[in-house]
Amino acid sequence: MIICRVIGTAVATVKHAAYNGRTVMVVQPLTPEGEENGQSFLAVDAVSAGPGEKVLVAREGNTARQILKAGEAPIHAVILGIVDEISGDTIRISDF
Repeated sequence: MIICRVIGTAVATVKHAAYNGRTVMVVQPLTPEGEENGQSFLAVDAVSAGPGEKVLVAREGNTARQILKAGEAPIHAVILGIVDEISGDTIRISDF
């Protein structure tokens, strides 16, 4: 799992059926200090995150599909929680 910042929402008129009814966000990986760390990517939002929020993301297809109960869908990342606070080695996320 990695910490990211939501930088936008992805919109598509033609998409795989597995994405129907799901919100797909553009996320930017961050270091624990909040600096950008690598290229942005797409993640399905499972927690109603919004632009600018720090989030916890699972970036592994099998994990994402299990959390979303999406079977064999082509989903590779999922937003798992909104980060409330980062303190040393501890990350506190919102309860949902």
